[in-house]
Amino acid sequence: MKTDAELVLDARCSVGESPVWDSLRQALWWVDIASKLLWCWTSTTGQARHWPTPEQTGCIALADGSDDFAHGQWIAAMESGVARLTPKENGTMGCEWITQVEHPSPGMRFNDGRCDRQGRLRAGTMVMDMSLAQPAGSLYALDGRAPSARLQRLQSGFITPNGMAFSPEGTTMYLSDSHPKVQSVWAYDYDIDAGEPSNGRLFVDFNDLPGRPDGAAVDAEGGYWVCGNDAGMVHRFTPDGLLDRWLQVPVQKPAMCAFGGSRMDTLFVTSIRPPGDLSDQPLAGGVFALRPGVPGLEEARCRA
Repeated sequence: MKTDAELVLDARCSVGESPVWDSLRQALWWVDIASKLLWCWTSTTGQARHWPTPEQTGCIALADGSDDFAHGQWIAAMESGVARLTPKENGTMGCEWITQVEHPSPGMRFNDGRCDRQGRLRAGTMVMDMSLAQPAGSLYALDGRAPSARLQRLQSGFITPNGMAFSPEGTTMYLSDSHPKVQSVWAYDYDIDAGEPSNGRLFVDFNDLPGRPDGAAVDAEGGYWVCGNDAGMVHRFTPDGLLDRWLQVPVQKPAMCAFGGSRMDTLFVTSIRPPGDLSDQPLAGGVFALRPGVPGLEEARCRA
């Protein structure tokens, strides 16, 4: 397949998601949702390792104040709630639950999420069986610090919430629904004091574009980069919602992207390895690096 990408790691993740750049360790972290793994690839050595997670994990954020831990601490939105994970040198994982969630339907978990510029986690939930097309998903806010942290429902009615990202100044929040029945990205005004979105409006209708709008990231110029799942592409939209460029990856299902590298000018992309014949995309489930021509911003650490 034609590609603009370099292979970082042939990880063969079932569902590679939520890449996060760790500037202290010069490492990329991400999760394999279905395999219940937290992955780390260190750029200085090219070595990778992984740790087990207690539940399927939809998204992660580096915890504030975790520099003293060898591998940091990670705030993870999983199936039954949000926890603080501590990867240990012996390969085991420490887990302390922060708060639980009451899902409206069975068979649900957290999916895509990110911290806002103030370090508050925002993450969506979904019914895991996408064939049901059940709009039971919600967008949640994790506010406060353990042990008094709580989850607040901000928006509801999603099938597969995805594409969470914030503008450089933090006053615009982006969110998509990547389900084939929706395939839309919305922009919201974001109150940085209250931590709440409002005035949601259609930002991009993906129904006439290649792929479905999966995970996303925003660059330093305010460009919104979103993975075109099923199309093997990562698209960039200007703050006005205009498609101004796209890059190709050698797999059909890029899942989420994140800026990183020593100069924050690399766009890392995780991907999904579907079942079946993969002779046309043997690197499916791998992690890739793109050169987008514009730097990104470091993600805020989670203050949970």
